[in-house]
Amino acid sequence: MLDEIIKTSEYVVENSKHVKMNYDNIDKFISDIDTSNLKNWLLYNPNNILDLDVETLVNLLLKFESIDYSFWGNPKWTIETENGKKDGSDALMYQMIKYAKEKGTDFSIITLTDIKNLLKGNTEIPLIEERYNTIKEISEIENKKMNGSFYNYTKDITEDKELFELIIKNFNSFKDERTYKDKKIYFYKLALLLTSDILHVREYKENIKVNYSNLTGCSDYKIPQTMRALGLIEYDEELKNIVDNKKEMKINSEYEVEIRASQVYTIYYIKEKLKNTNMIDINDYFFTCSKNVKEKAKPYHLCRCTNY
Repeated sequence: MLDEIIKTSEYVVENSKHVKMNYDNIDKFISDIDTSNLKNWLLYNPNNILDLDVETLVNLLLKFESIDYSFWGNPKWTIETENGKKDGSDALMYQMIKYAKEKGTDFSIITLTDIKNLLKGNTEIPLIEERYNTIKEISEIENKKMNGSFYNYTKDITEDKELFELIIKNFNSFKDERTYKDKKIYFYKLALLLTSDILHVREYKENIKVNYSNLTGCSDYKIPQTMRALGLIEYDEELKNIVDNKKEMKINSEYEVEIRASQVYTIYYIKEKLKNTNMIDINDYFFTCSKNVKEKAKPYHLCRCTNY
């Protein structure tokens, strides 16, 4: 399946109408990129997540990544903490760590009211019922099929392909596919991110050898925004009008599929040129350097879905 993500994204790029890769700018970017200190975002220890024991952490990441999507809105969902305001993925992680410390990582008996209370903020988080149904289903599968611990069920797996396939086979909520010109396109953003996070965490906390070199870029909305700001991908006038005026686009529209596929294939292209790194680290590099282009970045595309 990982190979199919690249192959189908290449197909979209070759037929793209609204999004183009600027190979001259990409090549210049490659010549300037510093790959000497790339690391997974969790290793920066947001919200002190690495303080959790590895079993709790892996079991929590399974639920966190399953609902780590679609935070945008006006106003954006935001919570108050003792350390100030948090929003988006950071706020979700903060609240889920808090829950795990108090009640553990089993969400199978949680109610919709419980989830609404847990994620209470300045406004209701988008897709609250979808998040509730997903996290409850994930925990039920973990309990019935995995004896209550995703970590124990997967602890002998150190290869990205095997772990990724296990995730998408057992948890249907991670399905992330589109149709473009009658061809099925594969993205699987959250499953890729979960695979990467688990392997990086286990490498760091358990000091074991793992392989995440086959993972592709995780197609979302922030990284294409950064790539556009850097001039690596370009939108035609039609798409510029939609994105820059913050108009919501439909899931599986040509616009959405072309944006996401261009991100994936740009990361693949960079990896092929560099040779000394892998796609998931390049993905995290873009995530990190988004702060450096914040001032000149145009809006990111808006597509309400449970995939990113």
